[in-house]
Amino acid sequence: MPVSTPLNADLHAHSNFSDGLLSPAELVQRAVSNGVDLLALTDHDELGGLPAAREAATALGLRFVPGVEVSVSYCDQSVHIVGLGIDASSPQLVAGLAQVRGGRDGRAQRMGEALEKIGIRDAYAGAAALAGNPALISRAHFARYLVDLGLARDTSSVFDHYLVRGKPGFVEHEWATLSDAVNWIHAAGGLAVIAHPGRYRLSRAQMTELFDQFVELGGEGVEVVTSAHTPAMISEYASVARRYDLLASRASDFHGPGESVMDLGRIPQLPPDLTPVWSQLV
Repeated sequence: MPVSTPLNADLHAHSNFSDGLLSPAELVQRAVSNGVDLLALTDHDELGGLPAAREAATALGLRFVPGVEVSVSYCDQSVHIVGLGIDASSPQLVAGLAQVRGGRDGRAQRMGEALEKIGIRDAYAGAAALAGNPALISRAHFARYLVDLGLARDTSSVFDHYLVRGKPGFVEHEWATLSDAVNWIHAAGGLAVIAHPGRYRLSRAQMTELFDQFVELGGEGVEVVTSAHTPAMISEYASVARRYDLLASRASDFHGPGESVMDLGRIPQLPPDLTPVWSQLV
């Protein structure tokens, strides 16, 4: 039978160890202030913020789930797989994420060069200065720098005009495979969850193939409620969770105050007939 969902669970959030604005401790404090009962830190391809987040959560009495968001190349797009309840010391996960991170700086430098060709100078240096972790300069850091330059009103506008496929600052990059991501998460004892599927520009056939492959690999969950999903998308991916018998996750995908669509814990509850992913975590 489905498990009731009394918790204010938020199982996808970022610190400045990847592309978030807050330190792990600050993120935990904000979660507590917002009434979150269960929080996962899921930085992009990075585990370094987990010890500080766990320490802060323990001190404040917040239940904490160690997590990660693995970048995957799928159908010429970036797809993200969240790992929840992971052992951050897992050799397979640690080595796999190091491999994924290894190409990030080269990609960032190429993005800087691409933006310089259209007259935006020092973009790489500007993005690097905004990155809390020099090994993880992301598109979000470039977006923030271009906002600081006054070239766009917000980071979303930067992505739309400069950083997505077909725009001058977009640089192709090969991330992990879907199989890699799920296998690394499982090797670390975690649950694999497809993050914000409504964001991906995949055809219906490609989306079906993604879920078919994910389930075949043993993937366990999907983000049904997330800041990227409209009410119609919530309904759609609730149906997907039912069809594939997947656990359902609830996630703000919070990156920082004033930048994220939804604040920590300020997201709708899951449809009551779904089995929440945290039923297997707490």
